[in-house]
Amino acid sequence: LSSQLTTQQSHLTHLLSGYVSVLAVVLKTSNDSPWTDEFDKIELSCLIESISTTNPRIEWKKITSEGPSYVYYDKKISGALENRAVIREPATLLITNATRSDTAKYRCEVTAAYDQKSFDEIVIDLVVRVKPVVPKCSVPKSVPFGKSAELSCMEDEGFPKSQYQWFKNREEIPDDPKTSIRFLNSSYTLNAETGTLMFIAVRKEDAGDYFCRAKNDAGHAECPPQNMEVYDIDVVGIVLGVLVVVVVLLCITAGICCAYKRGFFSSQKQTGNNYKVPAKGDGVDYVRTEDEGDFRHKSSFVI
Repeated sequence: LSSQLTTQQSHLTHLLSGYVSVLAVVLKTSNDSPWTDEFDKIELSCLIESISTTNPRIEWKKITSEGPSYVYYDKKISGALENRAVIREPATLLITNATRSDTAKYRCEVTAAYDQKSFDEIVIDLVVRVKPVVPKCSVPKSVPFGKSAELSCMEDEGFPKSQYQWFKNREEIPDDPKTSIRFLNSSYTLNAETGTLMFIAVRKEDAGDYFCRAKNDAGHAECPPQNMEVYDIDVVGIVLGVLVVVVVLLCITAGICCAYKRGFFSSQKQTGNNYKVPAKGDGVDYVRTEDEGDFRHKSSFVI
């Protein structure tokens, strides 16, 4: 008797659950995180698992930081997806030409007026991948031996954000120089996130052709190779040059001092021809004779 009651209760529960499911709108999706490459098509799956209302209201909204906006309303595609999307019955949204601006969350909403549970929704997170463009690379043309050098690589079009690889003479530079025999003697740090290759102290072996590759899930792009030379600093030559400059400056200084001592830079001596008459004093006239080189004076008194 007990087993019969249990069986009947189980059967009743099954019937009630089926009845409730018929009176409730329930949605599901085959993929809640779809992705596609730019300019390809993508399907945002919105499947109606159960419903009793024959003509439910279906809406799609794009959710951004500025808030939700309609992309499908009153049986029409609207907004940025107009002319680029269609509805596949009953509620799936097909984007026929995806662009990078389509990356966002999308919400499928179904309202069934005659169901006991009359509303349901699902959210789908769409990612449109964008291939990187050719990165901007900066490689110094020449670097002194033993000095530091920075190589940079950057592009900002790719989505997701690009990762960076550096190559020397067509061979990839490893993140850690100790992992490769060819780069074992090099001292550098490589940042794949920022695209910076920093040599702490360049060696002769570091000279060569360098280029960078930007890559993400959508593809990759490379900049043209650029040559970096490493040259020796002529310490002896620099020291000799400095000594020569110092000797020349000392010689010039000594020559100027000697010229001063010998009077080459003193003012001309006063002679009879360039003698300037002193300022006239009160009551005294100074008269110069033609035959004599001296001066006489006569007093004049004003009464």
